[in-house]
Amino acid sequence: MSKQLQRDNQSLFAELMGWMNSTLDEPQVRVEEWVEEDRRFIRMDLPGMDPDKDIELTVDGGMLQLRGERRAEERHRHRTEIRYGSFARSLPLPPGTRAEDISADYANGVLTVSMPAGDAGGARKIPISRTGA
Repeated sequence: MSKQLQRDNQSLFAELMGWMNSTLDEPQVRVEEWVEEDRRFIRMDLPGMDPDKDIELTVDGGMLQLRGERRAEERHRHRTEIRYGSFARSLPLPPGTRAEDISADYANGVLTVSMPAGDAGGARKIPISRTGA
């Protein structure tokens, strides 16, 4: 019986390590993409951030570049499951997307980027407008 228990513990440990590695490999910012009529949309949940201070969105070489930082608030915590610190995410743009036709909006903790099809352009910073509270 002890050999069976030992094998179970080893497989549980391997399963736990696999879960931890997959969790560490997951991007800090998850995205949702869809096409509606002639527009492509990319939505990212970024709650509690200030788009003027904490988020930078650029286009370079056919890629949408998202960079930002979630700043920790000074508190006496008992527990936190929120990730703090810098993050970056690169997403390929559809072929022919023009940088000057991309728009971004941040409302209620959600960043939504919208773009039509067109010619590829050079690097350009994309302003983020603020709506809502």
